[in-house]
Amino acid sequence: MIRSLRGAAIGMVAALALSACGGGDDSSGNPLGQPSGGGGQGTLVVGSANFPESQLLAEIYAQALTAKGLKVTKKLNIGSREVYYDQVKSGAISVMPEYNGALLTTSVDKNSTAVTSEEINAELKAKLPPTLEMLASARAEDKDSVTVNQQTATKYNLKSIADLKPVAKDLTIGGPSEFKTRTQGLVGLEKKYGLTFKKFQPFDANAQASLVKLLKDDKIQAADLFTTDPTITENNFVVLEDPEHVFSAQNVTPLVYKSAVNNTARAALDAVSARLTTQDLLGMMRQIAVDKKDPDVVAKDWLSKSGLG
Repeated sequence: MIRSLRGAAIGMVAALALSACGGGDDSSGNPLGQPSGGGGQGTLVVGSANFPESQLLAEIYAQALTAKGLKVTKKLNIGSREVYYDQVKSGAISVMPEYNGALLTTSVDKNSTAVTSEEINAELKAKLPPTLEMLASARAEDKDSVTVNQQTATKYNLKSIADLKPVAKDLTIGGPSEFKTRTQGLVGLEKKYGLTFKKFQPFDANAQASLVKLLKDDKIQAADLFTTDPTITENNFVVLEDPEHVFSAQNVTPLVYKSAVNNTARAALDAVSARLTTQDLLGMMRQIAVDKKDPDVVAKDWLSKSGLG
C-alpha cells in the first residue's frame, strides 16, 4: 500500500467520490500543454492526481490562491505521478499537491533511503529539477500505518508500534500481500521493532472492506491502513506511532513550477501547509467518502474554519 500505488488501494473511496471528480475546470482557456506564465503573472494551473484526496487538496490550494486575488484554473483527475510529473516540470501545471516521500522515491531518486520529513525535504531540495520547487510541508500525512482496533489498544495499552513487542506473537495483522516482504512492512517491523506476529492475513487491494470488517470484529487485531482512511475514525481504530520510522514520511506538500508562482501565491500555499493536519484530512475525507459531499464544498468549509477562505 505504498503511496506510488495509491490509485489501486483507494478504489473504494474513489468510487464513492467519483461524481465529484469530473474532468476539472478550465475557465481560463489555458491549454494543458502550455506553461501558465512566468513570474507568477499568468493564470495559475492547479492540478490533481486521479484519486479523491488529491482532488480535495487541489481544491484547497485553488480556493486559497483565489482568495488572494490570483487567477486560477483547475486541471483535476489528470492521472498518476507518471503522467502529471512531467507536466509540472514543463510548466503546464503550476501547482500540484504532492506527498514528499513518494515523490522522492518514485520520480526524483528511486534509491533514496531518507525516511524523516527533514531528510526527505533536504534531498528533494538538492535533487529536484531546476524548474521545480517543493514549498513548505504540512504536518498532514497520508502514509502506511500499523493500526489496531480499540479492543486491542485498550487491552494492551498500545500507543506506539514499540508497545507491540511483547504481544505481537498473539496477534494477527492484515494487509496487502506485498506488506509481508517490504521493508516498509513486516520486514521493517521485525528489523526495527523486533516484531513477529502470530499470523499475517493478506488482502487484495480491492478487499479493503473485508480487511476493515475483520479488524472491527477482532478477527484480526492490526492492519496496514493509510492514515487518512475514513474507516479509522468511523470505527475508532487507533493508529500507532512509529518512532523508528519504518514508514517514511509522506507529508502533503505543494510541488510548484518555480517561475509561475509569485510571493503572494507562495504565502497562500504556505499558510495552508501551516494549518493542515492529518486529523483535518481524516475528517474531510470522511465527508467525501461517507457523507458524499463534493470536494470543493469540503475544501471551502475547511478554508473558512481555518481563516484562509
